[in-house]
Amino acid sequence: MVKLSLALTALCATSAAAFAPKQGNQAFRADVSLDMANGAKRKAALKVLKKTAGAVGAVALATAAVPPAAMAAKKAVEVVETVDNTKTIVTAGAAAVAAGGAVVALKGGSGGKQDFLEAEPYWDQSTVPVNVYKNKAPFTGKVVSTKRIVGPKATGETYHIVIDHKGDFPYWEGQSWGVIPPGVREKDGKPHAVRLYSIASSRYGDDMSGKTGSLCVRRATYWCPELKAEDPAKKGICSNFLCDTKPGDELMMTGPAGKVMLLPEEDPSTDYIMVATGTGIAPYRGFIRRLFVENTPAANAYKGQAWLFLGVANSDALLYDDEWQEVLEKYPDNFRLDYAISREQENKKG
Repeated sequence: MVKLSLALTALCATSAAAFAPKQGNQAFRADVSLDMANGAKRKAALKVLKKTAGAVGAVALATAAVPPAAMAAKKAVEVVETVDNTKTIVTAGAAAVAAGGAVVALKGGSGGKQDFLEAEPYWDQSTVPVNVYKNKAPFTGKVVSTKRIVGPKATGETYHIVIDHKGDFPYWEGQSWGVIPPGVREKDGKPHAVRLYSIASSRYGDDMSGKTGSLCVRRATYWCPELKAEDPAKKGICSNFLCDTKPGDELMMTGPAGKVMLLPEEDPSTDYIMVATGTGIAPYRGFIRRLFVENTPAANAYKGQAWLFLGVANSDALLYDDEWQEVLEKYPDNFRLDYAISREQENKKG
């Protein structure tokens, strides 16, 4: 029997039978061009993923070298989070991801308990906060830190931004915050519209105090082919504002928004397949911290398997890799990790 729990547009839970055979407890990377040889099985696997990735562009799970991935693609339902750099990665050539990883009995996170922001019972979603703060009456948050989290060879700048909300802006994993950039639009002098960003921390925040939350933001720039340089007039207003913030800067915020990506936690044996490219990793970081890093009721009860696929352009663009490796080492029976690196590959012409 396949037990399926679906959080729309990004999250899928499927039975353990859908997972490919284990191949050790390290993340396995297979960087392969989409220009693959013919083969019925590979075509079928690619077709399954294309149905999901067609709306947002993602990664391809099919090559002769990675039959476990093809098997998983045929048996599982993949749902992909839309991100700002998906198009870039797909243009470069989507990579194939293979199966890897293995699993252990979960005992919850270390340190003090994180249970003071839980519903009763913890999986009850009837009290999820939604749109507490709106455009006309936004919340004022304060930046704690802004840190670049990619290497020098990454295809863009990505920042992890921690925001202090003093416990007055609660949210759940899988929700988004809105940010209203300062200033007005040039075309009509009206205030800028709100931009939504998936929250990249659990409800307890990175410091587990319940008073902070985090965003994962890539700086949006535009390369002008005529100028052969970046055109500052066409850069992303809000992403550049956020990436340039300093500790103490204030943010006008709305939300929290969304209920479709909440973790379905009532059945602790639920399996999760998480597929993301670039900053689409944000909500999954909150999920993984809740299930494996923190000492939450959800973590203490969880007996399923969470499988993360992350696609980026190159190794310097990998996001939160140190965190994933730590979880993989501690919980090899409950967490699996696969990377798709699209630009670290060569064809016959080099």
